[in-house]
Amino acid sequence: MDVTAPAAGNAGETVKDELAEKCQKLFQAFLEEFQTGDGEVKYVREAEELIRPERNTLLVSFTDLEGFNQELATTIQEEYYRVYPFLCRAVSGFARDHGNVPLNKEFYVAIQDLPTRHKIRELSTLRIGTLVRISGQVVRTHPVHPELVSGCFMCMDCQGLIKDVPQQFKYSPPTICRNPVCNNRSRFHLDTYKSKFIDFQKVRVQETQAELPRGSIPRSLEIILRAEAVETAQAGDRCDFTGTLIVVPDVSQLSTTGVRAETSSRAAGGFESEGLRGLKALGVRELSYRLAFLACNVNPTNPRFGGKELRDEEQTAESIKSQMSVKEWEKVFEMSQDKNLYHNLCTSLFPTIHGNDEVKRGILLMLFGGVPKTTMERTSLRGDINVCIVGDPSTAKSQFLKHVEEFSPRAVYTSGKASSAAGLTAAVVRDEESHEFVIEAGALMLADNGVCCIDEFDKMETRDQVAIHEAMEQQTISITKAGVRATLNARTSILAAANPVNGRYDRSKSLKQNVNLSAPIMSRFDLFFILVDDCNEVTDYAIARRIVDLHSRMEESVDRLYTLDEIRRYLLFARQFKPKISSESEEFIVEQYKRLRQRDGSGGVSKSAWRITVRQLESMIRLSEGMARMHCCDEVQPKHVKEAFRLLNKSIIRVETPDINLEQDDELEEEEEENAPDVPNGVNGHVNGINGHANGINGHAEPGSEPKPSLRLSFNEYRRISNLLVLHLRRAEDAEEEVELKKSAVVNWYLKEIESEIDSEEELINKKGLIEKVIHRLVHYDHILIELSQTGLKGSETESPEEEVVLVVNPNFTLED
Repeated sequence: MDVTAPAAGNAGETVKDELAEKCQKLFQAFLEEFQTGDGEVKYVREAEELIRPERNTLLVSFTDLEGFNQELATTIQEEYYRVYPFLCRAVSGFARDHGNVPLNKEFYVAIQDLPTRHKIRELSTLRIGTLVRISGQVVRTHPVHPELVSGCFMCMDCQGLIKDVPQQFKYSPPTICRNPVCNNRSRFHLDTYKSKFIDFQKVRVQETQAELPRGSIPRSLEIILRAEAVETAQAGDRCDFTGTLIVVPDVSQLSTTGVRAETSSRAAGGFESEGLRGLKALGVRELSYRLAFLACNVNPTNPRFGGKELRDEEQTAESIKSQMSVKEWEKVFEMSQDKNLYHNLCTSLFPTIHGNDEVKRGILLMLFGGVPKTTMERTSLRGDINVCIVGDPSTAKSQFLKHVEEFSPRAVYTSGKASSAAGLTAAVVRDEESHEFVIEAGALMLADNGVCCIDEFDKMETRDQVAIHEAMEQQTISITKAGVRATLNARTSILAAANPVNGRYDRSKSLKQNVNLSAPIMSRFDLFFILVDDCNEVTDYAIARRIVDLHSRMEESVDRLYTLDEIRRYLLFARQFKPKISSESEEFIVEQYKRLRQRDGSGGVSKSAWRITVRQLESMIRLSEGMARMHCCDEVQPKHVKEAFRLLNKSIIRVETPDINLEQDDELEEEEEENAPDVPNGVNGHVNGINGHANGINGHAEPGSEPKPSLRLSFNEYRRISNLLVLHLRRAEDAEEEVELKKSAVVNWYLKEIESEIDSEEELINKKGLIEKVIHRLVHYDHILIELSQTGLKGSETESPEEEVVLVVNPNFTLED
């Protein structure tokens, strides 16, 4: 059947859509007549705005439509796709009545405030053509292209012009020339200067995690944006899209190799055949369809308080104040006057986590952040604070991350083991339809201007950890792949949680040995918190009470002083402050940094967990600015620096290592003696003799009373002595001086080394007992030294007298810094 035959017969006659035309009249009447509470016509001022060349879309509220004419609102909702061009004509007429508008300018209508919101999963063929609102997270954006809306074609046979040929999603030349004499059906040339184009952009959205049913993977949907709606949604935003569901041919199906070869062989007819042309060229069976969403309006989910951007640079404190109601503003003002704000914000933000106050404070300052700066040479200095939490299992690390993810409007939660380098930064993928390369945002890009929570940070592959080096310091991601060269923004704070190397934190080792992270990454974290699961009756009781309380009385047990919405509002307001560092604070910061550096250089008891670098100085400045922001101050004062220094100090001091108890083996032997009385007690008697001897020296007390502390060594002292002995033995081994390796010779050498510290015979005997105990511990507990007798390993065959024992260093032992 030839569809064009009757059209050629009654040329010029068009079918009228009475319903749509009635809608157009009613809609124009609505625009002319609808008044606000003050009695002025609401949409006149907005129509006058449309005169400006860059504006072409009128935003209309659906609630106003319902209030004006319920029947009109229902028709628009149910027959949206059908009446949309007529609504645009009504807007065009309305704009021309109220201003001097160019004749050929196109106008569009966008509808907002639709009452019901649908999930992507609920969209079915029933909703095609109706007005719906969906929500989701943008995962990929395409570049903006021009789209042909109405084409002007020139017939290549009779040179006649055919104007205003409507185009829908594909290039559609006229079916036949309008000149009755000319019968041309295929040879048309598009006149681009007389045709009308519109901005067009494709965006892909995905279901958010909160909407997922159990056991499902997130669904995604292609969204088509036109005119003023383009570039309003960026990757990572959570938005509401208002528009209609449409059906488009699935062109990506045609890109399969077999189909492509088939179509190209068909298109070998020279000039006349132009490749694919819908169903005619393909046959219905081969062409599949898919759903797409044609959006007329994009709204950030929560634009007021950080839905669009937590730190929207264009906003000022005044503009934020104008967005709040009087009651909300009073609450923000009341919070800023709170003397105990620091503590109250911590408890309100993490009400279900007991203790760990330092971590809460660190995370709170991370949410406020420092002030990003740009130098005269256009070098940017980051203002984001990165925090790492290292700790034993079950110390609420992941809970902190989950809390932050739920609270922060732009937060991405990811796990280290399941993340690749491309997944964290950005991937270059080939688009199914246009076959050009597009950039798909990774976790750090999606969290731009927010927080990226990375759990199991230590279990990441090393090559994947390297990918975030640049993002953590320079706050950009550079990509050079597949002909795509781009530098993307990743202005994000990183909150990472990691487990120690062997599952639990080993106090006798430094932080570097406990955590499987490289030095460059460790220095990029501003704060390092170490959570150790200690047995403490008081805290254990408090934690147990807290957890049982939470399980039994879910609502009542959580006592928040401020709600999360109030904190969000306060956070957004406080972030508008750009505190400057006062001169006295400057001196104070320099002084504190000097102290940290000196302490780091000198080593000693309070040696810090890693090197203090200039990055730690910058961290102190950022934390001070965060403190000033929290109190809504325009100047960083010394008290803010003091708190920042305290937090930094807390996070970089090594966890205190316990003292070494040199009496441990004696206590164990005493226990064994009680349990097994038949053991021949020659050796035990000997040890007890020494013990008694030592006790006698220490004040002639009976064995088992007070003198034990005398044989306790601090860990640093124990490490110092063991390193001295190891160095001496290695030197003797290299020189092959066997006499020097004997146990008695080693003891004598050590006593000679510390000769200047010994004042009396009593002290000499004390030190001798001490060094013997240390050697005993190094041999039997730490296995740093090995005892050899003349016949081989000590204890393997008949033992020779003790004097002949030779000490050698375990070949697998490496000296630490």
